[in-house]
Amino acid sequence: MANIKSQIKRNKTNEKRRLRNKAARSEIKTRVKVALSVAAETPEQADEALRTAIKRLDKAAAKGIIHKNQAANRKSKLMRRIARQTSASA
Repeated sequence: MANIKSQIKRNKTNEKRRLRNKAARSEIKTRVKVALSVAAETPEQADEALRTAIKRLDKAAAKGIIHKNQAANRKSKLMRRIARQTSASA
């Protein structure tokens, strides 16, 4: 356990940030899963779910939760998968 005042404070802030980042990462995963499942079931509504997932990825990249290139790679992969699903079902 830290006994230096500044390190005690740093530990508290690190824990708060860790929990915030964990929640954001979890939401990204959820939005991607929802977008994929919606695209598989109802391709007409896939656009809205895809837009929401992309918005969450961009927001996480802007806040530094994930790297901007990682967000770009995930968006690209997601759009390719949804395009493949919607073209196969159409």
